[in-house]
Amino acid sequence: MIKAAIYGKGGIGKSTTVSNISAALAEKGLKVMQIGCDPKADSTILLRHGAELPTVLDTINSKKEQFELSDICMEGYGGVICVEAGGPVPGFGCAGRGIITALEKLEKKGAYDVYKPDIVFYDVLGDVVCGGFSMPMRKGYAQNVFVLTSGENMSIHAAANIAMAVDNFRGRGYAKLGGMILNSRGVRREMEKVQELCDDFSTSIIGVLPRSSTVQEAEPQNKTVIEAFPESSMAQEYRKLADAVYDVCAKGQESLCSGD
Repeated sequence: MIKAAIYGKGGIGKSTTVSNISAALAEKGLKVMQIGCDPKADSTILLRHGAELPTVLDTINSKKEQFELSDICMEGYGGVICVEAGGPVPGFGCAGRGIITALEKLEKKGAYDVYKPDIVFYDVLGDVVCGGFSMPMRKGYAQNVFVLTSGENMSIHAAANIAMAVDNFRGRGYAKLGGMILNSRGVRREMEKVQELCDDFSTSIIGVLPRSSTVQEAEPQNKTVIEAFPESSMAQEYRKLADAVYDVCAKGQESLCSGD
């Protein structure tokens, strides 16, 4: 089983990108699980066509231990298993701590053994990389971290912090940096700025998503581009990115198996 975390600044288009990657890999016949690690709990909404999904934290608070995996896991488009960690009531509790609780509960309930996904994506808010938000990087969770960024200064700053967190965990058996994904916003020197960031952390740009109105046209339908406009050029871009992400993860798995 491959596990990957995709981080990025809030509002950068991370959840839309992850959902399209999930849909693209599901198209290929892979069993995909997507776990939203954002208090907004909207990571998988396009895969669920807007259908309600109780978060792990809300379910724990209301039912304690008396719940089934089916209460917090929903099969979305292409058979993608959708999960939302959720977060505390605003002003009470720690969102990072909530992620830790949710991921631990999924493991305790045997989610990975029951659904047997080929690949798991953790969709993680990357504005703050505190202990809870770094949970998917830890040993036993993701093997690779991918960072979604644009060339905007705040996005670059957040991406650098995420890459630095991964770098600081080096040697502990935690996730490694799999690469940067450029979600183009058309700002000046965008490619150059992201490449400079990659150079700073000895990584590479594994995919470039062009600006496209197709993404905005799909969202009101509560669908991914892959589902709403499967023949579009943007759907092809997401498929290409999904292949690149999968290839990086698969090579990492081969290295683990060979003992490298």
